[in-house]
Amino acid sequence: MPDERPEAAAPPARFDTSWCATDLGAYRPCRFTYAYYPYESLPPLDSAQYTGAFAWLGGPTEPAPDRLAALDRLAAALAAEGVALPRDFVTCLADAKLRFSLDDVSVTGCWTDVSEPLPSPVEPGAFLVRFLRDQQDCVHWYLHLSPSGEVFVVHSSVDYADLYEAEDGDDGAWPGLADPEDQEDTILWCAPSFEEFAHRFWIENRLWRALQDGDLSALSPQEHAYLRHYAPSGTPT
Repeated sequence: MPDERPEAAAPPARFDTSWCATDLGAYRPCRFTYAYYPYESLPPLDSAQYTGAFAWLGGPTEPAPDRLAALDRLAAALAAEGVALPRDFVTCLADAKLRFSLDDVSVTGCWTDVSEPLPSPVEPGAFLVRFLRDQQDCVHWYLHLSPSGEVFVVHSSVDYADLYEAEDGDDGAWPGLADPEDQEDTILWCAPSFEEFAHRFWIENRLWRALQDGDLSALSPQEHAYLRHYAPSGTPT
């Protein structure tokens, strides 16, 4: 069964933080497809709203049997290693309506791609599960699952699923990697829970589309507030 324990509310000291995303027009420029923005510079979100109900997406509908079976297999493999999937992740990725929410809203062609358990290269006994990747593999987003029960989202330019397969690692080892401390610069904390990550990703991609279309009328009050956080003086929101 997925873990029901509370997820970490703040980044662990052992991880650097950043948010990897594209621009928000003139409000938040981006020179290339993606930029790393300091996490503390982001508009704050109320973590209390992330109960696993995904109310901001209208809530779940019904499980997709194929995805539920795949996630059950993944949960069993992780349980054998002493870690567990968070319930919000299972609720979203198993649901017939919610499962493609990030794919549908992404303006950079990101798509859902759930990996097998990957030993964390920075924490013994912890595991990564990739769940989202950029279409050109510029960035990959992972759950980071610790034996202590900590669950949070990290991102990296490294495809650890591909790297681990190439290295033919076993017993939690990464044969061809340098010292784990060297990997800490490539794995960056970006959200305290899967649902909070998903909501911020969803908001920002909706904002990008609205700004490109030049029509902000359909945005929610929360989305307008998010944009105002970045508004240069004199810029209409």
